[in-house]
Amino acid sequence: MSEQDDRTDRVVGAVLGSAAGDALGAPYEFGPEGQLSARGEEMRGGGGWDPGEATDDTQMAVLVGESLLEHGGLELPDVFGRFQRWAAGGPKDIGLQTEDVLTNGESWDLAAALHFQLNARAAGNGSLMRASTSAVYFAAAGREATMDAARRIAALTHGDRAAWEGTAVLHELVRVALDGADPLAALPATLGLVRPSARERYERVLAPGWHPGLATEFNGAVWPCLGSAVWALRTTTGFAEAVRAGVDLGGDTDTVAAVTGTLAGARYGAAAIPRHWTDPLHVPLPGFGDRVLRAEDLRELARRLAAAGAGDG
Repeated sequence: MSEQDDRTDRVVGAVLGSAAGDALGAPYEFGPEGQLSARGEEMRGGGGWDPGEATDDTQMAVLVGESLLEHGGLELPDVFGRFQRWAAGGPKDIGLQTEDVLTNGESWDLAAALHFQLNARAAGNGSLMRASTSAVYFAAAGREATMDAARRIAALTHGDRAAWEGTAVLHELVRVALDGADPLAALPATLGLVRPSARERYERVLAPGWHPGLATEFNGAVWPCLGSAVWALRTTTGFAEAVRAGVDLGGDTDTVAAVTGTLAGARYGAAAIPRHWTDPLHVPLPGFGDRVLRAEDLRELARRLAAAGAGDG
């Protein structure tokens, strides 16, 4: 495999891997630890999800990716408008915070800030879960540009800077992995670019000695979610093993597995994703007619995002 082919495999791995992790974890959401291993059955249905059906995590990632392609870059009002259309379409799952921001009647540049002002809590993992497509698109633009884009997209629905910073870290780790380097080795330098108000918390959950048993918050929050995904990558040696470890943590299984799948896919490539995970994979898009994306559609989306992003650079 040539160097370019190898990079393309990693690009597809990040997007397809996130979707596969999302669908794998969906039936176990909010359940106890070890459910996947205990049942020994993968890509099963349950919890209102059909086998291989991706959740809001992947649905929103697709909307971000398609907006980037259609506008040739980041057009925040358009991304927000797509999110609103999707939310009005009645998705099976939508985070409470995200739903409030998208339906409170405020404009794209005020809705999340108003939610945060009124609730004083907005550090959910909802901006992290949808970052695979934007991470692929902005990777070629370099470290500062990809982290800045991550913050801006996160801010559409999350007013807490902790969510912005976690999404920025994920963007940068994907960029490093797509370049063929070790994202774990890049953590110290990446953490140095995290804004001081959030840095200490991320340094703790991304440290080599941290494990999910040390988490002080539910993994539906942004920092333990990212920490759990990095832990899964650090303590395993392949894509499937990493994603299974993420699902077996219990809790917000679809999102932890989606973030793990983004990282592991960028590191190990699409060729490492089991076919019996991708064959049944499908992504409905509520609010957008009867559109349903399959694995090949996600592969093509990833390739187009990488090509368009490289063109921007």
